[in-house]
Amino acid sequence: MTSTPRRLRACLALAALAAAALTGCSTTENGSTTTSDGLTKVRLQLQWFKQGQFAGYLAAVDQGFYNEQGLSVEILDGGTDIVPQTVLAQGQADYAIAWVPKALASREAGAGITDVAQVFQRSGTKQVSFKSDNIAGPAALRGKTVGNWGYGNEFELFAGMTKAGIDPAKDVKLVQQQFDMNAFLAKDINAAQAMSYNEYAQLLETKNPATGKLYTADDFATIDWNDEGVAMLQDAIWANTEKLKDAKYQDQTVKFIAASLKGWVYCRDNVDKCRDITVAAGSTLGATHQQWQINEVNKLIWPSPAGVGLIDQAAWDRTVKIAKETRNQEGATVLKKDPDAGALTNEYVTKALDLLKSGGIDVTGTSFAPSRVTLTEGGK
Repeated sequence: MTSTPRRLRACLALAALAAAALTGCSTTENGSTTTSDGLTKVRLQLQWFKQGQFAGYLAAVDQGFYNEQGLSVEILDGGTDIVPQTVLAQGQADYAIAWVPKALASREAGAGITDVAQVFQRSGTKQVSFKSDNIAGPAALRGKTVGNWGYGNEFELFAGMTKAGIDPAKDVKLVQQQFDMNAFLAKDINAAQAMSYNEYAQLLETKNPATGKLYTADDFATIDWNDEGVAMLQDAIWANTEKLKDAKYQDQTVKFIAASLKGWVYCRDNVDKCRDITVAAGSTLGATHQQWQINEVNKLIWPSPAGVGLIDQAAWDRTVKIAKETRNQEGATVLKKDPDAGALTNEYVTKALDLLKSGGIDVTGTSFAPSRVTLTEGGK
């Protein structure tokens, strides 16, 4: 490769400085980017589009919690064609939100990622049926048409059926479900997959053609995988494993977790304000739907007796066991072996919790009580 003449190098350097001045940011010696105010720029990759599921992070931006920690955080939308843990591993984001089983599968395939904070302590996945179909538990799925999204979202369902003595490959009719409840409402599916904070709410925002009024919870039966003992860990904050060797990234990770968790504390105590923040951030779903989402997500986080974000070893081990042993309709498992020790750490979340507690922040939410949300047609 030929060398660049000195004058040209000088011109390129001046051009870079001019560009930095125009954008209000600069690059430090170690390659990290800072704003004109001296804040470190950080990119967070979501696993879906901005909605109440991610309200804590949106609130941390809106309320300046990241800025308090010296960070300027850009939140990147996810989508059907975006794998957040891959974006993180490839260096296109600094942190990512991803479900544990999917992220561990990516790690097993070579992605250098580490779970540094387990925000959701409980699973939000349900299997929903019309009450008239008398599906009170997994055993009653036998002979039914059962929907699931696939893409790694199906393993709680398959573990629950297997535990109930049902062979998923033979005893039910499996249907690839779209990311909506249309086929279920048309009664093409007897039992459909739904998140407590999203698709289940979509049902309650729909008019029952038999009554002309909105459906209510009394119209449906739900199977909660937490109750069935096959719940798997979902939304966690993942960091870049290789970068965690760097002291500056370690310090940044503690600060990022602390500000993120403070955002979730804020949404625990200010559901209405977080609803407005989420809608303003560009959510495509309406205000009452977002309020429901945040309220339901709070139930998955709070209370956190050991401290919000701490990774519970028993829940982790259960998730790994299901991921290794449960087979889907193709006979595949999520994992082929146990993840190595670098897949998780409580080191940084523990320091973040200490930081929050020193500021008088309630990190356990022992007195948490969910709100009562009234949904409207279409979630508007």
